[in-house]
Amino acid sequence: MDMYHAIGTVGMAMVVYAYFLLQSDRVKNDSLKFQYLNLIGAILLIISLFFHFNLGSFLIEVFWIMITVYGLLKHQWKKKRQKKL
Repeated sequence: MDMYHAIGTVGMAMVVYAYFLLQSDRVKNDSLKFQYLNLIGAILLIISLFFHFNLGSFLIEVFWIMITVYGLLKHQWKKKRQKKL
């Protein structure tokens, strides 16, 4: 296995682990742990795709990152709103 396959495998493991934590009620969907596992996992998968390109996989990871960034921003907005109250 070359280095880029290994990077992609670690990324995949992080995304799957985040999903497992969510489904087993060990994290909530708005927790930072869940969000960062998804974000870092998707970034690692994108890195591996730069060297072993697959359009479908690339596009799903781009959307995965965009949705995760939205979740992180939503978390920040919620935190700021709670401070104002």
